Amino acid sequence: MSFEENINKENIKLPKAAAPVGSYVAFKKVEKLLYISGQISIDEDGNLIKGKLGKDLKTEDGYKAAVRCALNIIAQAKNACNDDLSKIKSCVKLTGFVNSTDDFIEQPKVINGASDTIVKVFGNAGIHTRAAVSSNSLPLGVAVEVDAIFELN
Repeated sequence: MSFEENINKENIKLPKAAAPVGSYVAFKKVEKLLYISGQISIDEDGNLIKGKLGKDLKTEDGYKAAVRCALNIIAQAKNACNDDLSKIKSCVKLTGFVNSTDDFIEQPKVINGASDTIVKVFGNAGIHTRAAVSSNSLPLGVAVEVDAIFELN
């Protein structure tokens, strides 16, 4: 099954790939690698998913926010590949940042939202290495930010 077929089968609606709002690019290709800049948690209506895990949000809320980050990553990857996800060979790595309190320890469970989504779309090609890091603050007060590295065909 193709990546696009997986998206359709799972009834996934990809957001529009957002343009960068700072002094960086949304993605960069280096040889056979595609780097996707950090994608923040934005809901289906375009609203920021804000808050601090362990204070304002529960682990499940963070998981859902990380899913939204992964959908933004896939949208950026699709844009980088001229709307052809078949140009992606595999997901190499995700790095997830969780806006959390000092005593919150479930960052991996939060970032599983992004990991599970990438594997849902890319299947075995979506299996990746990962880091799940706590942060005392993230841009615009969002709950989660995730970046990615993909290998291209």
